[in-house]
Amino acid sequence: PRAALFISTGVLVLTLVTIGLVLGPQLIAQQKAEQTYDFLWSLPVPRTTAALAWVTTNLILGLPGMAVALAVALARYDLNLHLTPAVVPAVLLTLFTGTMLGYALAHALGNPMLIAVLSQLTIFLILGFSPINFPADQLPGWLAALHRWLPLAPMADTVRAALTVGVVENVTRSYLVLGAWAVLSVGATAVVLARRR
Repeated sequence: PRAALFISTGVLVLTLVTIGLVLGPQLIAQQKAEQTYDFLWSLPVPRTTAALAWVTTNLILGLPGMAVALAVALARYDLNLHLTPAVVPAVLLTLFTGTMLGYALAHALGNPMLIAVLSQLTIFLILGFSPINFPADQLPGWLAALHRWLPLAPMADTVRAALTVGVVENVTRSYLVLGAWAVLSVGATAVVLARRR
């Protein structure tokens, strides 16, 4: 039951993270490869508007996937979920942070092939070595400790805490770490976009 709970709640986070950290950078890499990137950034649209539009698009793309994943998990496993209002800030903060991190990375790198390779490597690392679909205590001690400061485990913890009772301890710390990553990602995005012509 615990493994089913981790997988069922973790797949919701994977849906949000994959869109922001993988799909977004790959689309930007494609724009750079097709040489439409500079044209799109020359349009008279504020850069903050473009960034917020991408966050909104990712939210529209991510919510149906989350709903389907949750419905399949409920149909497949006999889960005892407790949906709380905290799911709204948890989902929004997770999506926003993941999107801004991917956005900053994709705009910072000039080589489209490098962007594509890094986004593929990111999904491999997320699936295999981050405690989203499994508890952090299954990782080596040093990697579990590292994930306490990286954004992926706090993303999973905040969403999981909003859907379960007693599975996640000290969710306040997860919100603080995730909030710090959100601020850092916005700052990095602002710096990268300010450098654009």
